[in-house]
Amino acid sequence: MIDAALLSRWTAESAAGLERRCAEIDDINVFPVADGDTGTNMLLTMRAAGDELRRRYREDSGPLAPGSPGCAEAAAALARGALVGARGNSGVILSQVLRGFSEVIAEAQGSVDAGVLRAALGRAHRLARAAVARPREGTVLSVLAAAAEAAASDRSDTLANVAASAASAAAEALRATTSQLPELARAGVVDAGGYGLLVVLDALATALGRPAGEAPSPPPPARARTARGAEALTTDRESGSDRFSYEVMFLLDGTDDARVAALRAELGSVGDSVAVVGDGTPGGTGLWNVHVHCNDIGAAVEAGIEAGRPHRVTVMRFADQPGASATGDTRFTRDRAVLMVVAGPEVAELARASGADVVEAADSSPDADDLAAALAGTRARHVVLLPGDPDLTAHAERAASAARRSGQEVVVIPTSSVLQGLSALAVHDVSRRAGDDVVAMAEAAAGTRTAGLLVAESEALTWVGRCSPGDVLGISDGEVVLIAPDLSVGALWLAHRMLTAGGELVTALLGAEADVELGEHLADDLRRTHPEVDVVVYRSGQSDFPLVLGVE
Repeated sequence: MIDAALLSRWTAESAAGLERRCAEIDDINVFPVADGDTGTNMLLTMRAAGDELRRRYREDSGPLAPGSPGCAEAAAALARGALVGARGNSGVILSQVLRGFSEVIAEAQGSVDAGVLRAALGRAHRLARAAVARPREGTVLSVLAAAAEAAASDRSDTLANVAASAASAAAEALRATTSQLPELARAGVVDAGGYGLLVVLDALATALGRPAGEAPSPPPPARARTARGAEALTTDRESGSDRFSYEVMFLLDGTDDARVAALRAELGSVGDSVAVVGDGTPGGTGLWNVHVHCNDIGAAVEAGIEAGRPHRVTVMRFADQPGASATGDTRFTRDRAVLMVVAGPEVAELARASGADVVEAADSSPDADDLAAALAGTRARHVVLLPGDPDLTAHAERAASAARRSGQEVVVIPTSSVLQGLSALAVHDVSRRAGDDVVAMAEAAAGTRTAGLLVAESEALTWVGRCSPGDVLGISDGEVVLIAPDLSVGALWLAHRMLTAGGELVTALLGAEADVELGEHLADDLRRTHPEVDVVVYRSGQSDFPLVLGVE
């Protein structure tokens, strides 16, 4: 069971682990600010928690003896120490993790078993997420959410098993953060705060007696601080820019929930990365820790004065931090890449087989941030981006612009369909000069005519007549060009129409609901009527068009 001695061992193990990894965590700190101090802040926060526990029970050194104080009192001391001593955004969040444990242990009023550990991790996640004014996926919050979910799903009665499950899930979630945040993808690193949390969760599993033969979660691959380079200060403060130059923190008391809510809103108008967290005293009348990034230091402190009694005010200028002047660039591990946006797993495999990196957009279209992250994730110095949809071209251009500012060369070829993208890939040649290769790919895409079949859902008047529900419509350049009684006939008519202007290759992509026979009948007919044309049929899995045709 978890007791005061166990909490003391956990704190000591966490501090030792953070100390070992401190420099590494600092080096990969790019979000929300590339100031290179996340590891340091989490270490100092955990040390403050341990110091408070020792002060509370007059323990000058070493772990507490079993049963020294009550478990609830020890947990409360850790939470209080972390709140008072929290450093930086990451320290504030870590204080809420310890507060979650403290509150659940206090409510348990007895044996602290595996069920209490599950509840504690869940409470920790809710409190940490509530502490952040603008939560983002791909941060320490995502790592904590995965740990809490894994603990909740592990029905073991053994504390060590539940803790190990949480740590293992945290490690997997941490690796995923690189692709979730554009800032991390550009730097080629995992989230620093999430890495620090993994160290803390691994320490918990170790303190509880990790199951025999199970190794600690392996650390993720990390890049040197030079990987931050030019991308460290580019967009807004949530992305690590110099729009806000200072971090302001202070403790606050003599307030209440209503005034704290007003303070949080006011700080949101002054700056960003706002975190206002308390000790859980009913009505908000206890102690609060306030954190904000801003330029107007006076306005932030004055907002605190309006809300209550601020004290222990600290101000840090980002430009003075070790990471602010980091230079160099180790992001690129290859010279060239092609990045293609596709709508289904089958066509994604086609694109990969042709040598492309892929962004799958089966459920929702990617935005500029998603594409920027994918561009950085290619780890290529020069990237050709194929959006495959006219509606994505603007997002692609914005993502390319952001990538260029961070030193990556990106060219967008505005393909309007996946078939144009596949045509461009077919002529891609890394042995050519990059500029010549782009021209060849653009010409191949432009030389591919595309059209598709849709099934009408309602009666409508089109350019070629009135259609009824169930009719098959041939669509080209956004317009209805034919109406057919069924998909098989519509495929033949549409292909013949497209070949009137000539062509050498017809590519048919079958949708998710289309029968295999549809492609077979089309290929057989074209081989009879157009023997000079090559025909290929693929299952691409798109959900909007039962059939898409391309003619090159």
